[in-house]
Amino acid sequence: MVRVRQVRTDTRGIVDPGELMRRVSFRRLAAAEPLRRWVEHYWLIDWELAEPFEQHVVPHPSVNIVFQRYAQEPELVELSGIGLELFSQKLEGAGRVAGVQFRPGGFRPFHDAPVSTLTGRRIALPAPEEPLLDNDDDALCGQRLDAYLFGLDPQPDPLADEAMRMVDAIRADRGIRRVEDFAAGQRLSTRGLQRLFAEYVGVSPKWVILRYRIHEAIELASPDVDWGRLAAELGYSDQAHLVRDFSHTLGVSPTAYTRSA
Repeated sequence: MVRVRQVRTDTRGIVDPGELMRRVSFRRLAAAEPLRRWVEHYWLIDWELAEPFEQHVVPHPSVNIVFQRYAQEPELVELSGIGLELFSQKLEGAGRVAGVQFRPGGFRPFHDAPVSTLTGRRIALPAPEEPLLDNDDDALCGQRLDAYLFGLDPQPDPLADEAMRMVDAIRADRGIRRVEDFAAGQRLSTRGLQRLFAEYVGVSPKWVILRYRIHEAIELASPDVDWGRLAAELGYSDQAHLVRDFSHTLGVSPTAYTRSA
């Protein structure tokens, strides 16, 4: 059985989280108990801005279903596969967004095709008959999200459980650095592990390892951090490799990021 985590309180993946929290109201909610084996959490954002604000996120290896409402426009629903690049969203005026963040590997029971077919894609979905965002009650919104997911009729899948367990291990253990070693520890061939991740997670195990390490680097970035020491702790061969991955992912160097944030 996959371990069910509590709702996360970290800000991993959010670029300059302090600025985001000053601009919007951001909350996370737990899904109904039977759904927590697949769902990381629900997230809600409300804003009312006097001037536009652009937020950047380094995506998790997770599929999201996102419900969006801007001013008086109709509610929009979108299936968002794993984003491979930095995600940017410009917020202006007033609006409300609610999303389901699935656990890495947890969307496959809701989807009848390999999750890799969704990677890098955003797909419009039909809006539910009863809008989710027509009120200011977070608890009611959570109940409607529960009902929406139950209506998709997810089917338990032992391989999805295995994929989620493996991603949890990668996320928690900095010592996991090489795909070949991790596969051997799971009693799988490297190719078998890659096929499992393509089917159930949507990206390769190497991508997951690197993405979680970059998340940690962003979270720990500060003017006083020893980047050489942090690179070693995160499993990089040297500081230059970490700096290169950081700069490629965020579009700015670690020094520039810590100075601006």
